[in-house]
Amino acid sequence: MESIFYHNLLMVPSIAFVVTVLLKGIVYWIKTGKLDLARSLWSGGMPSVHSAVVVSLTTAVALKHTVNSDLFAIAMAFTVIIIYDAINVRYESGLHATAINESIGEKKFKESLWHLPSEAFAWSIMGIIVAIALYYIG
Repeated sequence: MESIFYHNLLMVPSIAFVVTVLLKGIVYWIKTGKLDLARSLWSGGMPSVHSAVVVSLTTAVALKHTVNSDLFAIAMAFTVIIIYDAINVRYESGLHATAINESIGEKKFKESLWHLPSEAFAWSIMGIIVAIALYYIG
């Protein structure tokens, strides 16, 4: 069974993006009591929007083309690189921003650029859920 969304695979990560951005705003609102829609688009923190987006795309490709396809291999490689970057590379960038900010005595550079592995994992699951839900919704 293939839903209308799978005729245009880009719909799946687009919907995953909207869902997780909205949820990111809600999580921030619950934590701080402040409603800040711009904060929903910031990098870093909970949830990992881009983890949900790339995993939803990879899951959609797996459902449409199977895990044995070359397209799935490409999507999976892309997903691994994106999540690795979110957890490791941007973590180091955040440490650099913190050190620079401390050395100049002001917060000029954004320090929260990264995700904890648990944040990336949790919202990767959200990406899978979005892709599967859209696959079965006709």
